[in-house]
Amino acid sequence: MASLVAILDLKGKPLIQRAYRDDVPSSCIDRFLPLVLDIEEDGQQVTPCFSSQGVNYIHIRHSNLYLLALSKRNTNAAELVIFLHRLTQVLVEYFKELEEESIRDNFVIIYELMDEMMDFGYPQTTESKILQE
Repeated sequence: MASLVAILDLKGKPLIQRAYRDDVPSSCIDRFLPLVLDIEEDGQQVTPCFSSQGVNYIHIRHSNLYLLALSKRNTNAAELVIFLHRLTQVLVEYFKELEEESIRDNFVIIYELMDEMMDFGYPQTTESKILQE
């Protein structure tokens, strides 16, 4: 279950974000990139899932973007990683390329897709053919 899903640029700036629950403040998004850089600086590999200050950070990287899910609860991390990959696939099918410009140009459609694909933080329909109907 995700409390918040966001798409960030390489600088960690949110391009789009959707809060499904109110238990994780959006300020946690701003802490994501510094946490990743600290992990890399320590010589460790950044895993798709890590926790800091009681918040679970689940992310994937697609070209020049980070797709990020945040949760405070005990979450099925594999389910959220798969959801982020499916979100990426759906957005690529809709816009051919998933990059900053396509997100800025189509943010209304992306919000609608995110609302259809996840309900109260639980993944729902992720099949693009069903979503296109």
